[in-house]
Amino acid sequence: MTKVIEGQFLGRGKKFAVVVARFNSFLTERLLEGVYDGFARHEVNLDDVVVVRVPGAFEIPLACQKLAQAKKYDAVLAIGAVIRGDTPHFDFVASEVSKGCAHISLETGVPVVFGVLTTDTIEQAEIRSGAKGSNKGFEAAMTALEMADLMRKMEQ
Repeated sequence: MTKVIEGQFLGRGKKFAVVVARFNSFLTERLLEGVYDGFARHEVNLDDVVVVRVPGAFEIPLACQKLAQAKKYDAVLAIGAVIRGDTPHFDFVASEVSKGCAHISLETGVPVVFGVLTTDTIEQAEIRSGAKGSNKGFEAAMTALEMADLMRKMEQ
């Protein structure tokens, strides 16, 4: 019989770090509320959550790297919002943040969950940050819980 290993949404006893960009804080604070909501629903002790605030999305990977390298957290969440404008700035920032987070996960073995909105409009970002239902911060928390559990199971 094939053995299947998969993570569950188990938060008890796990530690998490959340890196939150201050730029577009009217969105990122709602995303952070979604993270807290997801953690609270799955028995994460909020004393086991560290929040690190950075100026903008471009600074997220460096903070995530330091946290992941410390090996104190079961997962690190990257929370930000990059909205397309009239210049190519969006493309550079969105690309570097996503590549940086993926690289850190691979380099350290610690899941770095990409909870950075990359949208064409403010309206799209508002919808994804919980204004009309879904909150990508909550979804990032669920991913972090599942990946943290999966990594523990794979190490056994």
